[in-house]
Amino acid sequence: MIPTNLKADLILILAAIIWGFAFVAQRIGMEYVGPFTFNGIRFALGALVLVPFLLRKKNNSKQATTIPGERNKLIIGSFVTGLLLFAGVSLQQVGLQTTTAGKAGFLTGLYVVFVPVFGMFLHHKTGLFVWLGVILSAVGLYFLSITQEFTISTGDLLVLGCALVFSGHVLIIGWLSPKMDPYKLAATQFSVCAILSLIVAISIEPIVLSKIIDAAVPICYGGILSVGVAYTLQVIAQQKANPAHASIILSLEAVFAAIGGWMILHEHLTNRSLAGCFLMLLGMIVVQVYPQGKKL
Repeated sequence: MIPTNLKADLILILAAIIWGFAFVAQRIGMEYVGPFTFNGIRFALGALVLVPFLLRKKNNSKQATTIPGERNKLIIGSFVTGLLLFAGVSLQQVGLQTTTAGKAGFLTGLYVVFVPVFGMFLHHKTGLFVWLGVILSAVGLYFLSITQEFTISTGDLLVLGCALVFSGHVLIIGWLSPKMDPYKLAATQFSVCAILSLIVAISIEPIVLSKIIDAAVPICYGGILSVGVAYTLQVIAQQKANPAHASIILSLEAVFAAIGGWMILHEHLTNRSLAGCFLMLLGMIVVQVYPQGKKL
């Protein structure tokens, strides 16, 4: 019989693998459809995946009445988190047009470092190890994204912006989650993101049914597995796993993004890029293993 903690770790690793390879699916999908079309459909699928869980929970619930004020919290919270999610995934998806899946995975993972830094402005205590993690990640970012000619691609900057937006998203989710049902919050924010993405797609992108069908596999992977299944796995695992411990494992999505880009898209990482990846991953781990450390 697998121990509970080990089972939670294995579930988190599976979620990290799904999210890592999702960067590959996102790049392949955009060979057929625009970034906003891709996001709109995949987040709609992700919301639909959670419907059976919501129905099952509703049927098993012994509480017939809604907690006063919960509906308003859900509406406002879902709109704010859905708006941030839309901004983050849009920057990421557009950025992937001009950067590699591996680099995008590591750049997106910087939110693990940004979250405690931004938490300072919310009066969260920040330790010296946080600053060590920031320095390591900043140096790693330099080696990974900036070439020897001191240039950085537009895609890298967009994905870096995505990491900043996701930092705010993580902080708000951390505040909202204890106050409302996480499945409801997830499904509704996915819906908001899907609606906003489809509105933009209809406005600026050509939507051709045959192209959507051609992109069906990466869209289904990005929607059903990356958005729907992986989030559910995270929720299940974090019922038992410590949040900091879980974050370390989930940050491995960056590693799997690089592996996926190398295996499937034949992306090449130079020694300089590999050094940057290593330093960024080390920075992520330092922040999570020593989140408090010696206080400033």
